[in-house]
Amino acid sequence: MARLYIVPTPIGNLEDITLRAIRILKEADLILAEDTRKSGILLKHHGIGNKMVSHHAFNEHKAVALVVEKLKGGATIALISDAGTPGISDPGFLLVRECLKENIEVECLPGATALIPALVNSGLPCDRFLFEGFLPHKKGRQTRLKQLAEEEATMVFYESPFRLVKTLEQFIQFFGATRPASVSRELSKIHEENARGTLETLYDHFREKTVKGEIVIVVAGKSN
Repeated sequence: MARLYIVPTPIGNLEDITLRAIRILKEADLILAEDTRKSGILLKHHGIGNKMVSHHAFNEHKAVALVVEKLKGGATIALISDAGTPGISDPGFLLVRECLKENIEVECLPGATALIPALVNSGLPCDRFLFEGFLPHKKGRQTRLKQLAEEEATMVFYESPFRLVKTLEQFIQFFGATRPASVSRELSKIHEENARGTLETLYDHFREKTVKGEIVIVVAGKSN
């Protein structure tokens, strides 16, 4: 039976993939990958040689119809991103939505995503949290930050290493210098770093460094 599998992949350490995910990738007729070069390293590591094609943010709109047609024809297709779970700040939503419209089975496997380990090891409350992903770069950014300044739940953000210091500076402006927070960098990799403190101490820490790797920022909600 035709089915689209959403398959999470490691966010760093290549061992962080489930046995089921490996089996599905080996059985799939086609693997859709955000970056075939990056994914090729993972697939080779686990002995997976199935056909793979690009499916990323720049071609997703055009590619969706073709993928749906392949699924209607009986193909089993697996979607992976560069790291983590497709659809979470990565391509995937459009394809899932169209498949469901066409009554094509969609199954998302459990697996790696950067926000959960960053949230848990932050030491901040994680019984309630708000996942913001990437904030808008320009239009609407300040408006959203003003809204989030009143948020009481713990907040989780993704950020690029190049924008980290500027973002921390803006967080100080809108949330206050003493707001507790953490910055997780290179999660599950050799040079993993989890820095915790106030927004001000984190700003001071990272403005003196050359920052590399994927970034997750966790910020405490507004206290009553």
